[in-house]
Amino acid sequence: MSELTSLAQAGRHRFRDATDWFVMTSHEGFTTTKVGASSERVVDLWHALSAYLDPAVDVRLHDVRTARTWTGSLLALPDVRETMGRLRLPLSAYGGVELTVGTGNDQLSLTPEMLLVIYARTDRWGFLLDGLGLVEREVPPRPTWIPSRSTLRPESQLEQALQTAAERLGLAEVTV
Repeated sequence: MSELTSLAQAGRHRFRDATDWFVMTSHEGFTTTKVGASSERVVDLWHALSAYLDPAVDVRLHDVRTARTWTGSLLALPDVRETMGRLRLPLSAYGGVELTVGTGNDQLSLTPEMLLVIYARTDRWGFLLDGLGLVEREVPPRPTWIPSRSTLRPESQLEQALQTAAERLGLAEVTV
């Protein structure tokens, strides 16, 4: 059983399928896919879909609360997935982190507001999301609440988890 199969089965029982959605748009040779679900489900989808990236990826990790940013290039995908897998609980609990992993053809971004945004040169991600039981929509549903980045307070558990992940992957801290 693959990670995606188990994720799809868990989604049917644990999450409300009607709220798990994606919207695809194409512009100038790129497809943008926005995915919405519960914070836990979005983080799990990000992690599961990252398995479909090329073997070497670039990583950008930005903590909105502390304005700290780390980056790394040409990192081994299994190392990135293992390290980011350890971040799933703090990411889904606290949000406020932009996590981007990409290659020359695909980019998976978890936004601070807990949306998954996929930029790609193909539409293959829509087929994967459809297979996971997400509903394709013409437009995203109206948000009932949008978190404000300015109200996010530092969370020591999240800060420590991000610092540990950055060190484990050898990411360089950059000043913005």
